[in-house]
Amino acid sequence: MRGPGRWAVLFALVVLAVVMIFPFVIVAMNAIKSPAEYSSQGPLSLPDGLYLQGIVDFWNRAEFGTKLWNSFLISASVAVLAVVLSVLNAYALGIGRVKGRLWILVLFLVANTLPQESLAYPLYYLAKAAGLYDTQLAVIIVMTAIQAAFGTYLLSAVLGQFPKEILEAAAIDGAGRLRALLRIVVPISRPTINVLLIFFFIWTWNEFFLPLIFLISNDTQTVPVALGILQGERYMDATMSSASALLGVLPAVAFFLIFQRTLTRGVTVGAIK
Repeated sequence: MRGPGRWAVLFALVVLAVVMIFPFVIVAMNAIKSPAEYSSQGPLSLPDGLYLQGIVDFWNRAEFGTKLWNSFLISASVAVLAVVLSVLNAYALGIGRVKGRLWILVLFLVANTLPQESLAYPLYYLAKAAGLYDTQLAVIIVMTAIQAAFGTYLLSAVLGQFPKEILEAAAIDGAGRLRALLRIVVPISRPTINVLLIFFFIWTWNEFFLPLIFLISNDTQTVPVALGILQGERYMDATMSSASALLGVLPAVAFFLIFQRTLTRGVTVGAIK
């Protein structure tokens, strides 16, 4: 690409980067300011020094270490379970060609379009009846089902294009369905599966509505719920609010950066195929 078109693309990329990074930079700057410095110089000024007391105070007040562990446990469990369930479902629908496959996929598609607010009332009473209310297991089960619905729909389309010759060759060599899944389908589809794993983790980590309904005890709450409740019930100055926002987003950003190469590779392989 040459000429004005190239510069237009570069300008658009720069603008996009600024729009995405600027709010994070502002939050980070205000998180390391003292309340007096914030009041006198405003939110857009550069900090004069490194003031970490707001971050320490928020960490202790919110018992943030416990909330981080709760979010990690729930997000990791949901990501792994949803991927496993999606692979099994998609293997049956995409390769096994289950009777009524089209209608099952339509059902999964409809499930993805349902607003979570419509699920809150029945899920609340189901959790109460099962004795799982205010437990992390309830959130894990519900979020696994929600994420697996999307994963099944996506992977079914991917595995539907899987080369049948490879599976026929494996069957001739004596490989059963489970062995073909574990030794052939999963390794070849690993880039797509890794992308789903990353997305499921981040989506679950950022989930607020359903954990807010199911987790009412301080010991079971996740990071987004703790941030919302603490800011709503107790007074926090602007610097401590920025510290809470920074601590809430940093784990997800770190997870994304760690697995950025895996995510890029998965998207690229999917595009090439």
